[in-house]
Amino acid sequence: MKALSSALQAHLDERTTTLAWCWRITRSDGVTFGFTDHDRTLTFDGTEFEPESGLTASEVRSGSDLSVDAQDAHGVLSSDRITETDILDGRWDNAAVEVWRVNWTEPAERVLLRAGAIGEIRRGRVAFTAEMRSLAHLLGQTVGRTFQASCDAALGDARCGVNLATPSNRATGTVLVPLRDRTFTTAGLGGFAAGWFTFGIIEWTSGANAGRRVEVSGHEVTGGAAIITLLEAPVRAVAAADAFTILAGCDKSAATCRTKFANILNFRGFPHIPGQDTVLRYATKSGGNTGGVL
Repeated sequence: MKALSSALQAHLDERTTTLAWCWRITRSDGVTFGFTDHDRTLTFDGTEFEPESGLTASEVRSGSDLSVDAQDAHGVLSSDRITETDILDGRWDNAAVEVWRVNWTEPAERVLLRAGAIGEIRRGRVAFTAEMRSLAHLLGQTVGRTFQASCDAALGDARCGVNLATPSNRATGTVLVPLRDRTFTTAGLGGFAAGWFTFGIIEWTSGANAGRRVEVSGHEVTGGAAIITLLEAPVRAVAAADAFTILAGCDKSAATCRTKFANILNFRGFPHIPGQDTVLRYATKSGGNTGGVL
């Protein structure tokens, strides 16, 4: 149950109310936006809530169990504050959201109805729809260690310990020829063996995608030319001469940790854990119940 101020409760007890919805959205880059369905700007807590912003909201869906409550926010891509470029760049992903009910004649009379984060964003030709998830969505996240054969650490983090700043694990390059929407030949990677950057990270330092990071799904060497394939096509097309920084990749296996990075002492997986296929095996004199593939 929400605790209301005496002034807001008195206003709600009147026959006629002057209420408006306000949304405060704080992106991961720290930029805060305010929107309201009222026809003039409302201000409180240092945030101006802009009217006629191209943002409207659906009904709030909630339940008494621990399922994720949700609400959809709809907007037009021509809005000055919610642009298609920012959506494509992922700046609105997982942004924190506060939903307020406000007396627009006295903004001090207000109540925070819910808080959450922006979930899935669906884009159309002229509009977008952003899902606002309640804080219950945090209960669906994995917490703690994962017991699996492969490593559950991120390459280069404190648990892994590999130094990605060394010349053997980091390189700079440029795009020579775009082959497909996510595949291109490169210059500057000639000193690395094929597969060295597979599962690594590219950060674009120039061009239309400057500042964005994307995973690498493949690194091939053909005729002396390094060919990089990205996991997903960039938001904007890759062009010749686009510069990037690329980090080595890891397939999370114990063999790669040992031979590629000489880091087996920090391996965070359980390579000898029995697999599910062990249940299907039967006892034999020669053994063989190692959990490997049947």
